[in-house]
Amino acid sequence: MEPNQPKSLLRMQWKIPQSDKIRDLIKSFSITEKVIFGIIVSIFAISGISLLYQINRSFLVEVPDFGGSLTEGIVGSPRFINPILAISDADRDLTALVYSGLLKATPDGVLRTDLAESYTISGDGLTYTFVIKDNAVFHDGTKVTADDVEFTLQKAQDSLLKSPRRSNWDGVRVEKIDNLTIRFTLKQAYSPFIQNTTIGILPKHIWKNVDNESFPFSTFNTKPIGSGPYQVKNIETNTSGLPVTYTLTSFKKYALGRAFIDTLTFKFYSNERNMLEAYQNKDIESVNSVSPANMSLLRNTSSQIFTPPLPRVFGVFFNQSESPVLINKEVRLALDMVLNKEQMIQEVLYGYGQAIDGPLHTNKAESQNISDEEQIKKARALLEKAGWTFNESGVYEKKDTKDTEILSFSVSTSDAPELKALAQNIQKRWQQLGARVDVKIFEIGDLNQNIIRPRKYDALLFGEVLGRDLDLYPFWHSSQRNDPGLNIALYANPKTDKLLEDYRKTTEETLKKKYIQDFETEIRTDTPAVFLYSPYFIYITPTRVKNISLAQLTISGERFLNIHEWYINTNNVWKIFIKE
Repeated sequence: MEPNQPKSLLRMQWKIPQSDKIRDLIKSFSITEKVIFGIIVSIFAISGISLLYQINRSFLVEVPDFGGSLTEGIVGSPRFINPILAISDADRDLTALVYSGLLKATPDGVLRTDLAESYTISGDGLTYTFVIKDNAVFHDGTKVTADDVEFTLQKAQDSLLKSPRRSNWDGVRVEKIDNLTIRFTLKQAYSPFIQNTTIGILPKHIWKNVDNESFPFSTFNTKPIGSGPYQVKNIETNTSGLPVTYTLTSFKKYALGRAFIDTLTFKFYSNERNMLEAYQNKDIESVNSVSPANMSLLRNTSSQIFTPPLPRVFGVFFNQSESPVLINKEVRLALDMVLNKEQMIQEVLYGYGQAIDGPLHTNKAESQNISDEEQIKKARALLEKAGWTFNESGVYEKKDTKDTEILSFSVSTSDAPELKALAQNIQKRWQQLGARVDVKIFEIGDLNQNIIRPRKYDALLFGEVLGRDLDLYPFWHSSQRNDPGLNIALYANPKTDKLLEDYRKTTEETLKKKYIQDFETEIRTDTPAVFLYSPYFIYITPTRVKNISLAQLTISGERFLNIHEWYINTNNVWKIFIKE
C-alpha cells in the first residue's frame, strides 16, 4: 500500500448499491404512501431493537457487585477485639471480622484454607504443618508470616495472659520452619485439634513491644489491625470513652477475596430492650441473639429471619450419687416419658427451639403421637411394674424389707427467666406423674460455685455448650466427673469411655461417625439425663442482604463465616465472563 493511500481511502465517498434508486422511489411516494412507509420502517426498527435486547438479555446473568452498607446492633461493648483475649459476644463478633486464621470454617461446618495455602497432617495424627499464602497481608500492608503465627500462639499459651484459648494450645509445640511454614506437634493424637487453627493471627510487628502486663490494656485491643475481611475505619465513643459505634470497611487484599458489602456499622447497647427500640426506630437494620419472647415485636416484611439451632444441649442431668432414688432406671425412664418437649418449647421458647432426645443438638426428638394423659399412664405402668405404689400423699413409694423409698428429689437451676419457667413446667409434669419435686433457683454465679462445682444437687436443669468438633469427652467421660470436669451427670461407663477416647484419636470421618452413634445408643440405654431442647440462634437482617448462610453456628460471631460472600448490590454481565 502506498504511503498516501489511507488518506485517499478516507476521502472516498462510499455508496450503498441502488441507494439512488431507493431515494428516487421514496420521493415519488404520495403523502399517504410516505406515512405508511414510515410506519412500516418504524415497526421494523422497533422490532429489531427489541429482538437485539432480548438476545442480549438471554446472555446476561445477575451477579453480586461491590457496594452497599449494613448497620447492626449488638448488646454489650467491645473491650478485647483480640483473638486470644476476646470474652464477650461483642468482642468475638468484631474479632471474627477483623482477624483471620490459618483455616476458616464454612457455614456447613467444613474447614477451608484462609491464610494458609495448604496443610498436611502426619499419619500418626501428631504433626500439623501449614504453609502460609505468599500474598497474605495485614490491614496495614505488612506481610503475614510464620513469625506472626508463632507469636500469636505463644501468647495464647502464656499463663500470665490467661487467654480463654489457652486450653486449646496447652502442650502444643509451635515451631517455625521457614518464613511461610509453621508446624504444630501434639503430645498425643487429638483429631479435634484442627479446629483450633481457625484462631485469628496477631501482627507481631505491632504487638511485640507490648509486655504481658500491658497486653490487656493496649489500644490495639480496641483499635485492632488484623488480616480479616474487614478493617476498622472509624470509632465513636461516649463521654465515658466507651465505644458506641464501630464502622468497618472491606479489606481489598483479604486472602479469600474482597467482601462485596463495602461498609459495616455496629452500634452497641447496654441491654436488649435498648437494642430492640433502636431497631424499631430504624436506627439499626440487623439484630442477633434476640430473646424468643421479644420476637413478636420485630416481624416486618422488609426483614428476613434466620433460626439455625445452636450446639447447646439443655436437659435435666441426674446426680445418682446425691439422690439414691434416681439410681432406679425405671424412675429415670418414667421421668423422661412424661415430658412433652414440643409443648414446653412452645410455651417457654415461643417455638424457637428444637426438641432433642440425645447428647447432641442434632438428636431431634420424634413428635409425640399420643396424648399427655396416655404418656403419664404408660410411665405409671412402668413404675408400678417395678414395684412402685402410691402412698397416702399421692406420691409413689417403693417398699422393701428394710426401708421405704419415696419418689422425691429436687431440681436445681439458674434464675434465667427461661430456665425458671422451664423448671416450673417440668415440676408440674413430674408431680402429675406422682413424684414430689422441689425446684431450687440460684443466681448463676452461686449455682456454678456452690452447687455445680461441688456436685451438690439431685438433678440439674442446665445447658452444655458443644464445640464445632462435637467432642463429647469433656461432658461424658468418667474422668470428667469431678470439678473442673463437665460431666455433670457424673456418668461412668467403660464402653462409652473407650468410644470417646477413640473418637478423639481418629481423623477418619466414617469412624468418628460410628463412634458417636454407638455412644448415643449407650446413653439412650442408660438414661443419665433427660435431654430437652437446643435453642435457636435468632438473626434478623434486611431482605436486601443476599447469600447469608447460617447452617451451623457454635457462637454468635460465626454468623459472619461467609461475610465476604454476602452482597447487596448486583450487576448484569454476559455469562461468558463469569468464572466457573
